Amino acid sequence: MRMIIYGAGAIGGTLGSRLHQAGFDVLLIARGAHADAIRAQGLRYCNPESEMTQQIPCVNHPDRITFRPDDAVLLTVKSQDTLQALTDLARVAPSSIRLFCAQNGVHNEALALRFFNHVYGMLVLCPGTHLTPGEVINSAANPGGLFDTGCYPQGIDDAATAMATALTQAGFSATADPNVMAIKYAKLLQNLGNPLQLLLSDVDRIREIMRILTKEALSCFAAANIDCVDAKTSRARFGVVQPGEVANAPRGGSSTWQSVVRGQQQIETPFLNGEICQLGRLFQIPTPANQLLLTLSLEVAAAPDAFQTRSSEALLKALSMA
Repeated sequence: MRMIIYGAGAIGGTLGSRLHQAGFDVLLIARGAHADAIRAQGLRYCNPESEMTQQIPCVNHPDRITFRPDDAVLLTVKSQDTLQALTDLARVAPSSIRLFCAQNGVHNEALALRFFNHVYGMLVLCPGTHLTPGEVINSAANPGGLFDTGCYPQGIDDAATAMATALTQAGFSATADPNVMAIKYAKLLQNLGNPLQLLLSDVDRIREIMRILTKEALSCFAAANIDCVDAKTSRARFGVVQPGEVANAPRGGSSTWQSVVRGQQQIETPFLNGEICQLGRLFQIPTPANQLLLTLSLEVAAAPDAFQTRSSEALLKALSMA
């Protein structure tokens, strides 16, 4: 199958680079200066063990693609960009195309099903950084990331199995999981802390903050009867990926932090902490801690230079009183 990577940033660039290196047919979709740099100079990919520049075909919009029956699209844009990406894709791609949502959060798959017949959830755990046009940093070597996948809302088929096999051959850990959304909900619990790097001046009380955020989320999951992999199981699965240092290119931070550093005002927090707030409102579960993080993260994204970080002690106190 041809792998069309829709969004060649930290995650998409890592997937595309390693799949290309493993001999798969890869086509990247990127934007702006990043697309220009890839087409002019190639994609520079670095991990703790190697560094390379690869000439990978790259376009700046789906309308530049002649689609084939063997195509699979790995959607790797951030959740705030999903609707526009799907709209652009649906204008030119057949509704029968196979679409894999390799994204944080649990909102994207249901949205994709409005446009396409065959939608797959994909767990994403991949230490990656994209701050410089034409370059991605993958701060893990072998495996380079974790990308379990399965049909949405559940099940597996030949395409899910083939994708998991291809990703494994490319140096990732990937299985075909018929209940992949359950482990994506477990990953969502981790992502509730994504805004903290933007908000805090220290990390001394970060574990206590995460416990408050997680407690709210688990209460919402229980009220909504959402299947979420338990902490012991998720820790074991997530633990297969071990971060490592890349020479002269330390890992920058969370995907939310990277968006703000690149000057983007639209961030993914409404689809992470906001997911918990939405569930809370639907099922009458208070979620004041996640609401506060959502509000603060939107403030810093709108005016990062004016935002005053606070100590983890101060934020913990504010969350406890919320």
